[in-house]
Amino acid sequence: MERGAKWRAFQWQKARDAAMPKAIPLMVVRMHVARAAQLGLDYPTYAAVRKATGRDIMGLLFSSNALRVVRAEAPQMPVARGEILATLRQAKKLALVHAPLQVDAIKTANPVLDAVDRAPRFTESWGDMRAHLGRFVTQQSLNRDQVLIIGDTGIERDWSTAAQAAGYLDSTRYFAKGRAGGSGLAAG
Repeated sequence: MERGAKWRAFQWQKARDAAMPKAIPLMVVRMHVARAAQLGLDYPTYAAVRKATGRDIMGLLFSSNALRVVRAEAPQMPVARGEILATLRQAKKLALVHAPLQVDAIKTANPVLDAVDRAPRFTESWGDMRAHLGRFVTQQSLNRDQVLIIGDTGIERDWSTAAQAAGYLDSTRYFAKGRAGGSGLAAG
């Protein structure tokens, strides 16, 4: 580690805290609540991502497991999940599919998705996984920290760290019955 890095980080955090207002204006909170609803998130989850990254969420990246697409013979996600994704506004809906699923079949069967690619293989190195995820996100004209990853497994949780994404949300919380949002954010 570079000499003095901890001191500079401390000073940066101190200056940032001093510059930030202690209370968020009501109009801004209302805008954030509305934006969270557009993304299918609850306000605390959305606010946590905004605070951690300083950016808005512009993309939601789902694993094929999160979308419940697990059989190549039936590449369509359940209707309820498709309906939730269809309500999302002003954010790209991305998916990474695990083998043996085929990217083209998933994209054709689920037109609500904006982009689909293969998921990193379990045997890929951390660096290869980072490059694969980063390439996919940047091909969508997004920054890595503007994308929230929604998945089901530990390896999918690791995508968040590898991709330097905005965070990770478990799919059972995202697709919770009665609402399309939930808590359980893991910062990326």
